[in-house]
Amino acid sequence: VRLKTLTAFTRQLATLIGAGLPLLRSLQILQDQVESSNLRRALVKVTGEVESGATFSEALSHQPQVFKKLYVNMVKAGEIGGALEEILDRLATYFEKNAALRAKVLSALYYPVAVLLIATLLVNVILIFIVPRFQELYGDAGAALPAPTQVLVDISQMIRYRGPWLAGFFLLTGILFWQLGKTHQGKHLLDQIQLKIPVFGGLIQKACVARFSRTFSTLLEAGVPILQSLIIVRDTSGNEVLGRAMVSIHNSVRQGDSIHEPMHLCPVFPTLVCHMIAVGEETGAVDRMLTKVADAYEREVDSAVEGLTALIEPLLIVFLGVLIGFIVIALYLPLFNIGKIIHD
Repeated sequence: VRLKTLTAFTRQLATLIGAGLPLLRSLQILQDQVESSNLRRALVKVTGEVESGATFSEALSHQPQVFKKLYVNMVKAGEIGGALEEILDRLATYFEKNAALRAKVLSALYYPVAVLLIATLLVNVILIFIVPRFQELYGDAGAALPAPTQVLVDISQMIRYRGPWLAGFFLLTGILFWQLGKTHQGKHLLDQIQLKIPVFGGLIQKACVARFSRTFSTLLEAGVPILQSLIIVRDTSGNEVLGRAMVSIHNSVRQGDSIHEPMHLCPVFPTLVCHMIAVGEETGAVDRMLTKVADAYEREVDSAVEGLTALIEPLLIVFLGVLIGFIVIALYLPLFNIGKIIHD
């Protein structure tokens, strides 16, 4: 089920409960209105279990493909505290902020990737179909090829005759990385590399800190116990480096120690964040401090995305201009030699 669909359902359920409708009646209304067939099937099962006497959180926990641990535990906290409407509202707000953050990061990553893929496709078309025509023309004229043209011809021949091998190599490499990402060690290695990528690594780090802070603060504000919250944050972090840090923090808290001390050992967390969490622990306001951290880093992600977009656009234009310029010059450079041969 798409996050946007789940967010809309959560917001609507909070509205119906806030209007005074019983939970069971609210679920029956919504299961007839949702457009997602997967969500509708899950809601039918949840409604049936609630009607049979199960609690809402218990029924949700039996549909883990739709309702994750974060959702189930927050609903459970809302049931215990008698504030289900408020918790559902908070969940919807969390999903909206999370989706907005994800969209901003992806927008910064998708643009250069899309441009480079299109450029690669066009350059391959030139190398496979156009360069050989020029090669035949210059070969018939008996003109010696300058170094840039010879380089272009060599690249063209390599792609034409060894293209399937190159494509197979890149495909195999992609599959190996994909399989590597399925293992804990492999994902940890890939996430470490991801955080060290020039320019983009800083953006990914800020997004990780913002997501961690927002998730952790939302759970604590909802009344979910801190140890359970740390486990949920670990499972929903999406980053193995951050997930391992959550294990260290969980062990520290379970032994009666602080949250901020293990955070210093994790490269994802800046020193400022660790100090802010330490202040939150001293004042007994960790949830409020985490909310401030989340707000601050979401603003930093906004600024980083704007800065990257402003930087990447001219760099891509210059790169493509140099690439196309080299191809055009290399293709037409032998024409000067042809002129000399004809003159002689």
